[in-house]
Amino acid sequence: MFGPQIPTVTVPEIGDDTYLLDVREDDEWAAGHAPGAHHLPMMELPARLAEVPTDRDVAVICRSGGRSAQVVAYLMRNGWEQVRNVAGGMGEWAATGRPVIGADGQPGQVR
Repeated sequence: MFGPQIPTVTVPEIGDDTYLLDVREDDEWAAGHAPGAHHLPMMELPARLAEVPTDRDVAVICRSGGRSAQVVAYLMRNGWEQVRNVAGGMGEWAATGRPVIGADGQPGQVR
């Protein structure tokens, strides 16, 4: 759908120093997200672009990889170079055993 022009990163390749940008909706975030991730719903991105760093690696994640691929394309069109789509999204994050927490800080679930 997006072709090879969208750079990707696998969950195991994401380093601790990578800025993890979660672009899912508020209810999805509240149900379960990666600890340390930064929440910025996809539809709010144009108004909040300044929040996304340009000087470090950015990994964009959603539930399965579709919305995040759109966000990566948008960021690239707007000058970001160190941005990658997380292959498989939060589903893959959880499947690889990475922690998922809810809004209350307790173990969460991906939806």
